[in-house]
Amino acid sequence: MEEIIKIESVAQYNKMRDVPTLHPLITVIDLSKAAPMPAQTFNFGLYAIYLKEINCGELRYGRKTYDYQEGTLVFIAPGQIMGVPPGVKVFEPRGWALLFHPDLIKGTSLGKHIHDFSFFSYDVNEALHLSDRERQIVLDCFAKIEYETEHAIDKHSRTLITSNIELFLNYCTRFYDRQFITRDQVHKSIIERFETLLNDYFMSEKPKDIGLPTVAGCASELNLSANYFGDVIKKETGKTAQEYIQIKIMDVAKERIFDQAKSVSEIAYELGFKYPQHFTRLFKQQVGYTPIEYRRLN
Repeated sequence: MEEIIKIESVAQYNKMRDVPTLHPLITVIDLSKAAPMPAQTFNFGLYAIYLKEINCGELRYGRKTYDYQEGTLVFIAPGQIMGVPPGVKVFEPRGWALLFHPDLIKGTSLGKHIHDFSFFSYDVNEALHLSDRERQIVLDCFAKIEYETEHAIDKHSRTLITSNIELFLNYCTRFYDRQFITRDQVHKSIIERFETLLNDYFMSEKPKDIGLPTVAGCASELNLSANYFGDVIKKETGKTAQEYIQIKIMDVAKERIFDQAKSVSEIAYELGFKYPQHFTRLFKQQVGYTPIEYRRLN
């Protein structure tokens, strides 16, 4: 079985990349001055952001590989797996890396809403591709953070470092919004495939065998991460993926309720509900009537 190396500290990562540790909880690395990543698989205990400025060989992220393009930002959250497969030619990289320990942001403004930055859980094929101006903003943010790591630690250090990280991530949110807009046709295709997926699901025996469709399950079928999928649906439809699924369930339910030969309980089980009362409750919330009342009205 392949050994997975756990990276638990900034110092451990810096030692692997042969760069000095200037701050115990954060590092900013000029990749052109660092040793290449060894051909191993790592479980990151750190937040990591990589700005790749040239093609630098394939990295394996989770179980997928990805050849990073120029001006690409990749985000890794603690607990994620990343590595370089054996035998891959690794070019001298050009770019930057920012890594910080979760302890750095505990109790800070950033720590309270770090999970709002959903792109930390995107797949590699959902990485952020920067324009030249965006890349310069990223480099400016990295430079400010690097300056603070080189400055003697004082009572202002943590506030200034975390504020600059938060500023950088807020810019990334804006850049991702731009990427969503410029990939509008791609995202419309995702909506169409999602709709087809739900239609096929309810025409099959899957609801009775598996249960109600889930956001994670649909994302997997569409080869997307759950967070990226959810963000696309929200930006394109104004509804969460879960709300979209519930609307589809109600649309199908309304049609089937007209079949007088079936009881409400039978329809509930056909749709994938484990308990009929859950179906009745959701129907009342969404439609304004219980299934029996709706049947009588129509």
